Amino acid sequence: MSLFHEDRLLIDGELVRADRSFETLDPATGKVLGTASDADTGHAETAVAAARRAFDTTDWMRDRDLRLRCLRQLYDGLHRHREELRDLTIAEVGAPRQLTHGAQLDEPVEMVKYYADLLEHYDFREELGTAEVRGRNHRRWVEKEAAGVVAAIVAYNFPNQLALAKLVPALAAGCTVVLKGAPDTPWTTLALGRIIAEETDIPPGVVNVLTSSGPETGQLLTTHPDVDMVTFTGSTPVGRVIMAAASATLKRVFLELGGKSAMIVLDDADLRNAAMFAAFTICSHSGQGCALTSRLLVPRDRHDEIVPLVAAMLGKVSYGDPADAKTHMGPLISEKQRAKVHGMVERAVAAGARLVTGGRPADREGFYYEPTLLTDVDPSSELAQEEVFGPVLAVIAYDDEDDAVRIANDSVYGLSGAVLGADDERAVAVARRIRSGTFSINGGNFFAADAPFGGFKQSGIGREMGVAGLEEFLELKTFAVPEQ
Repeated sequence: MSLFHEDRLLIDGELVRADRSFETLDPATGKVLGTASDADTGHAETAVAAARRAFDTTDWMRDRDLRLRCLRQLYDGLHRHREELRDLTIAEVGAPRQLTHGAQLDEPVEMVKYYADLLEHYDFREELGTAEVRGRNHRRWVEKEAAGVVAAIVAYNFPNQLALAKLVPALAAGCTVVLKGAPDTPWTTLALGRIIAEETDIPPGVVNVLTSSGPETGQLLTTHPDVDMVTFTGSTPVGRVIMAAASATLKRVFLELGGKSAMIVLDDADLRNAAMFAAFTICSHSGQGCALTSRLLVPRDRHDEIVPLVAAMLGKVSYGDPADAKTHMGPLISEKQRAKVHGMVERAVAAGARLVTGGRPADREGFYYEPTLLTDVDPSSELAQEEVFGPVLAVIAYDDEDDAVRIANDSVYGLSGAVLGADDERAVAVARRIRSGTFSINGGNFFAADAPFGGFKQSGIGREMGVAGLEEFLELKTFAVPEQ
């Protein structure tokens, strides 16, 4: 296979090929790219033991200079292989080339530099001053130290971003990591393990990288007594299972889960601009993004104006070969995911929603689905309440601003949202009434290495990226010494 890739696991500093393997597919064609090592629970046990030993018996946690050097080496290695990783991400993830110049690859690579720079200057100590206790002054301070062994479990949709957003701040904090890639995108994650093994001084056991076709290895990582923390990105139902599993050993848990975000079009908004923003957003990576706005809330008296504008914009979305720089939308990750999307659309129509455009698998090889618009969607229906993870936009009419806020908040999720209007201050005021962790005002982009990302309610626990992303992996230890 000429495509840059890796099919071996990284365990205790060695690249290891498992006795069994599983296939990885090109979602743009449905054809087999090759195979990846299929880790079993024995591999997971060995990886956890290596991470535990590296944390407990080496200076990794205490040696900031070593961690800094290793992060800069990782950045250089990723940068050297950037174009090879780009081709791999396009082939295995189905990510359009233009998206790899953003959140699918280039931005995550630069995030490594962000955390290296942060580590160089971050103060792991906070002085509290003195306090008088029984007539004697006590000097007090807080030290921030690594949380321990981290199990990092990532989803398939943005594998480079998700892996690096967990791995890099954990390493900067001084943790050791067992990283488990998604079964749909194993090569992308294993390539990271190869770069770490061959191009950095990261000590054996500090980073271990696993892929597997089944859930057994992930289940072991979430329950293992030698794992101190679990960080997971994926669906809310799986997040609930992980949280319950981790509770037996009271592990720290970071969860970045699902979303059903609303884009609110205010009554004074530019409808053509709103239609373009809504259409191209829902088609970004074929709708396979937890923060994408999949509910479009529009004023009832302007509903009939905006629906044809959105339909026209969806008709302009270029979809096809993700390797083509002009392609905006590539395929869904698998036939299973495409069938799930189509089933939700069919059930929505059967329940009374009106299909305006799209609504079927594209007539071409690969796992493509047509950009789809439905209106007359009941706010309490499955389509309005559950993640679709496909290029499907549900239009919901509202009566006034209070009604729009009520509908937007009528969700178990609270990951993101957007509001469009002529007055920024009014739009911000509306955004502040929505219970979500991130928000876009008139097209503002909140997603960046220095910006905390995460959700309210059942969209998760904790924040990734930014200083908050580093501090997720730190414990606080308070000291006091009586003054002489």
